[in-house]
Amino acid sequence: MNQRTTIDLDQGWQFMQRGITKLKNILEGLPEPQFSSEDYMMLYTTIYNMCTQKPPHDYSQQLYDKYRESFEEYITATVLPSLREKHDEFMLRELVKRWSNHKVMVRWLSRFFHYLDRYFIARRSLPGLNEVGLTCFRDLVYQELNGKVRDAVISLIDQEREGEQIDRALLKNVLDIFVEIGMGQMDYYENDFEAAMLKDTAAYYSRKASNWILEDSCPDYMLKAEECLKREKDRVSHYLHSSSETKLLEKVQHELLSVYATQLLEKEHSGCHALLRDDKVEDLSRMYRLFSKIPRGLDPVASIFKQHVTAEGTALVKQAEDAASNKKAEKRDVVGLQEQFQVFVRKVIELHDKYLAYVNNCFQNHTLFHKALKEAFEVFCNKGVAGSSSAELLATFCDNILKKGGSEKLSDEAIEETLEKVVKLLAYISDKDLFAEFYRKKLARRLLFDKSANDEHERSILTKLKQQCGGQFTSKMEGMVTDLTLARENQASFEEYLSNNPAANPGIDLTVTVLTTGFWPSYKSFDLNLPAEMVRCVEVFKEFYQTKTKHRKLTWIYSLGTCNINGKFEPKTIELVVTTYQASALLLFNASDRLSYQEIMTQLNLSDDDVVRLLHSLSCAKYKILFKEPSTKTISPTDVFEFNSRFADKMRRIKIPLPPVDEKKKVIEDVDKDRRYAIDASIVRIMKSRKVLGYQQLVMECVEQLGRMFKPDVKAIKKRIEDLITRDYLERDKDNPNLFKYLA
Repeated sequence: MNQRTTIDLDQGWQFMQRGITKLKNILEGLPEPQFSSEDYMMLYTTIYNMCTQKPPHDYSQQLYDKYRESFEEYITATVLPSLREKHDEFMLRELVKRWSNHKVMVRWLSRFFHYLDRYFIARRSLPGLNEVGLTCFRDLVYQELNGKVRDAVISLIDQEREGEQIDRALLKNVLDIFVEIGMGQMDYYENDFEAAMLKDTAAYYSRKASNWILEDSCPDYMLKAEECLKREKDRVSHYLHSSSETKLLEKVQHELLSVYATQLLEKEHSGCHALLRDDKVEDLSRMYRLFSKIPRGLDPVASIFKQHVTAEGTALVKQAEDAASNKKAEKRDVVGLQEQFQVFVRKVIELHDKYLAYVNNCFQNHTLFHKALKEAFEVFCNKGVAGSSSAELLATFCDNILKKGGSEKLSDEAIEETLEKVVKLLAYISDKDLFAEFYRKKLARRLLFDKSANDEHERSILTKLKQQCGGQFTSKMEGMVTDLTLARENQASFEEYLSNNPAANPGIDLTVTVLTTGFWPSYKSFDLNLPAEMVRCVEVFKEFYQTKTKHRKLTWIYSLGTCNINGKFEPKTIELVVTTYQASALLLFNASDRLSYQEIMTQLNLSDDDVVRLLHSLSCAKYKILFKEPSTKTISPTDVFEFNSRFADKMRRIKIPLPPVDEKKKVIEDVDKDRRYAIDASIVRIMKSRKVLGYQQLVMECVEQLGRMFKPDVKAIKKRIEDLITRDYLERDKDNPNLFKYLA
């Protein structure tokens, strides 16, 4: 064929058709040799020549149309009849084969007609050859069959859901057609297949769930649900398009979980309450995994968790209450009651450990469950037991751990761990200031009477409290610990002073602990009339202290002092370990054999309460150092006392304790006083910055500011506002009595 001669349309097309027929035969599997490079070049050149002839022999448009007609004719004559006669899986296999062949045909023909693509189509902005080829299949084959194909695919998916084996590779190839036919768009896949598949999925799982919810326990149901979700995810990875995953899983989650969430969680013998009750950790983890996937699905789980923990904690409080009232009914000693309280705090710590582990492990550390745990513990941790507040119980618990000879025998690591847990519990208690005051009182006793088992632990818990509640919370306590270190240094200096000044020696071993008033709890300082021997000691120490500083005033707290004195009894001499008050009373009997209550009171210059306590300890308790007339169990102002010279005991050294004073009332009074100051300060701070503020707003801001340390009572705030008005810090607005102004 000479390039120079003009090729007319029919002649050229006849030649092209032979090539197209050969291609069709190859696709149909008929015996036909493959295209050689010469064949390909001849076909390409024919098109090239027919498109580059001078008008009117430029047949570009006609060839473009014939290109499309070639496909249409082949599809109509061969492809569609072969598809129409097949059904279900066989039809799907045929479709996959036909689509694969069609793509081969498009590839070859677009190479033969490539010149059109480069010039004619580009200039006219027409659809490209590849697009025309694929569009033919879409318009003729896909549009007719997509409904049947979709139904066949969905039917196979349902069969697989029922446990039958299906050809997943076939499904993958069929669904690829829905994607590829969109030529970069997902519309065909989504509208013609996915929508119906999702609808069918919802119906399928709705049927399943309605049966399972009646037949299965909550754990069994969840196992099935989790398995179904796993399989659907698997389905996506094997043959569905990845864009379907979220939509598909949402459908399954909705039908299996959202619809039956309440029923499932509240199943009588196997719901969430039962799983918590029976410690079904694995099932709870599964519940979290499943319900975290549905919108607001965790809310009811967290709510049930909170109810459960609250109920468990409240039961512990009731148990402790009952035990305490039994102890009281039995008239058991205070020690028995204290042990009950120790056991109660231990149990609360164990409860917290258990459910914190649930939050961290089963519920993946989710904030919702941390909040639920916090709210649950706040409910019962703020309930008192047998008249003792949680703040007091926690402080006593710490005291027991930290003091020498406490009932808790623990290793150093266990003590550290327990203290850490106590501080965590403190976070739930609203009266943190009350805890601080009780703790401070007990810390003072440990430090002053050398009862503290380990300085490291004392410092360690203060560090933990500081992290939890802030520096202000622990500043006084830290000051107390530092004071003791300084006091030891001070005592060493005093002993050195005495060794350098023999004339100053009072003749009695004297240890003085000098403290800073602001750090320590307030103690009563009576002007006790000290015995002459002791007066000399005080004078000597004052002289020494003035050599160190002229600016500090010493206030002597005799109520905290202890003395070792020798009691010379007829059987033997016994060393008596007593308080300064007791020592002062006993030393009176060096000068007199018999003394009346009134004489002792006058000579010592003490209050009635203190005299009664100390005389009771010396004449009515275990060790009767004094005889009392009349011989009753109580002290009265008409009693007369005499030294018991015949007193005997097998020990060489005995400690005579004073009856304990219940400090609770004093602590509560001190805390109430501090709270009044704190509320005053808070109101003034707020009003100073706002200048004018309504009552509700002022109360709200005040509660918010003080909430870290205690929960202020609204009535108390109201009372403090009134007090500040009378003291000219604030005034009411003349027109609106609920509005306050700050007076600078």
